[in-house]
Amino acid sequence: MEIATQAARFERAPSTLELKAILLVDDDKQLAGALQWILADENFLVDVANDGEEALLKVQASEYDLVVCDLMMPRLRGDEFYLRAKHMRPRLARKIIFITGFATDPEISDFLTGNDVEFLVKPFPVQRLIKRVRDLLS
Repeated sequence: MEIATQAARFERAPSTLELKAILLVDDDKQLAGALQWILADENFLVDVANDGEEALLKVQASEYDLVVCDLMMPRLRGDEFYLRAKHMRPRLARKIIFITGFATDPEISDFLTGNDVEFLVKPFPVQRLIKRVRDLLS
């Protein structure tokens, strides 16, 4: 009888593991691959796009909890991706972290401050990215 009681308890135990989906957008395939592994190791489901156009297709097709996006990319830059993704999925606009090595560029700086978005300047400590991701998802 004790075994049946224990089995019933396990069957009723709620699942506490809820994986969050992240879209990682960066044209540097080596960096994207490294960040994908790092975030997956932190128990996130990570999808990768190598430019803004590919990222838009993925945002249109899937729901993401958060996006980590480079700003300077060919075909469609991160700032343009942001404006289009914001129109497509308004909820996602507050769940984007930009990564850039061009934060001092006047056009990039204006975009970052004018849109009040989260960003990290490359190179950044990986733990800082993980903390920002967790903060935005909580």
